[in-house]
Amino acid sequence: MGQARPKLRRLSPEQADRTRRLRNDATFPERLLWSRLRRGQLGGIKFRRQHALGPYVADFYCARAALVVELDGRSHDEQAAAHDETREAWMRSRGLRVVRFTNDAVLADLDAVVGAIAQAVGLET
Repeated sequence: MGQARPKLRRLSPEQADRTRRLRNDATFPERLLWSRLRRGQLGGIKFRRQHALGPYVADFYCARAALVVELDGRSHDEQAAAHDETREAWMRSRGLRVVRFTNDAVLADLDAVVGAIAQAVGLET
């Protein structure tokens, strides 16, 4: 938790529009997970959803733990996987940890996903 955080900067109007659109068009698994992460429900830890980090947008971001949580849907093909690797490399180069879950995992066992996130932010489960 003592890692450097990415430098905050103003979003361009296009990027602000994009993050707003992504929040409004969230998938059911994203909404379900957000219902358990918002308002500090996870041990008082604050998360942001669809948060801009440099040229990328993280599904969920916890600044305090320098943690990015990503959800992957069924549409993740080889091209998406290559893009994910580039995104992850960029985030890791800035001291962020990235954890990934499938939408199916969220739907099948939300408690297990939340437990894994709690562990990733340093909360005892």
